[in-house]
Amino acid sequence: MPAVPEQEFIWKNGELIPWAEATTHVLSHSLHYGSGVFEGLRMYKDPDSDRSMVFRLYDHMVRLHNSAKIAKMDLQFSVDELVDATLELCRANNLKSAYIRPLVYRGYGTMGVDPTGSPTDVIIAAWPWEAYLGDDALAKGIKMGTSSWRQRSVNAIPPAVKATASYFNSLLAKLEAKEHGYEEAVMLNEAGKVCEGTGENLFIVKNGVLKTPPISDGLLEGITRDSVIHVAADLDIPFEFSSLVRSDLYTADEVFLTGSAAELTPVAEIDGIQIGSGARGPVTEKLQKQFFEVLWGHVNAHADWNFEI
Repeated sequence: MPAVPEQEFIWKNGELIPWAEATTHVLSHSLHYGSGVFEGLRMYKDPDSDRSMVFRLYDHMVRLHNSAKIAKMDLQFSVDELVDATLELCRANNLKSAYIRPLVYRGYGTMGVDPTGSPTDVIIAAWPWEAYLGDDALAKGIKMGTSSWRQRSVNAIPPAVKATASYFNSLLAKLEAKEHGYEEAVMLNEAGKVCEGTGENLFIVKNGVLKTPPISDGLLEGITRDSVIHVAADLDIPFEFSSLVRSDLYTADEVFLTGSAAELTPVAEIDGIQIGSGARGPVTEKLQKQFFEVLWGHVNAHADWNFEI
């Protein structure tokens, strides 16, 4: 992955500070115990105008608050304040398109598993970031492999919490996938059902029906996932929640991943087995096209998802 390009400002604890000054102590609690929660979202430049849109900003900040609540972290900024801070940051950095990373973490104050007494710090960073899985991924698709690492149990780290600690599991699966020549990993839950990718939700298309695993199978309730479900309804594409096993992926007509970073990325191959035609399928392409029309603000449907810069 490319290095993060330095910007002028980062928002931290209520104010814009110079990028290089956005530091934290090496004994911060979250650095040692993974006690942080975060979000990832995007701002898009409308290709037909000078407008830029932050996609589903409010919903991401609601989920950040929910994560902090479950993690018993004192998030002292309201959803509206975090929305305003994000817009202020993007304007201050003169960004037209960007990946945006809010993070709530326990800072320097105490050491030990018990975080009591550690301060809660909040930052928002934003920088230009192109296709997460490669420039050609949205059109040509990627190769995935089923990971030997299982996704965390719902009674270990709740999937409703987008926690920094959860992603160590994803890190192991991602590195394993790369070692085997894949761009991404399919993660199964402890029952052997398909859960998600290392940082994405997963959909299949079978006989014209769009399917994705239910939240009860242990996956993050993705905001892009929710967006695709709504867009599919707009397009009258049949949809259902359905638990999946590995063979369902192999025999699907189409498979694709969703996420703020991955957007809608088709999957061409899993475990060396070609999926459908081995290229982006017609339902995936139709959903991609409408999804981008929505986030660019070109259609009236779901206009409330966009915050214009």
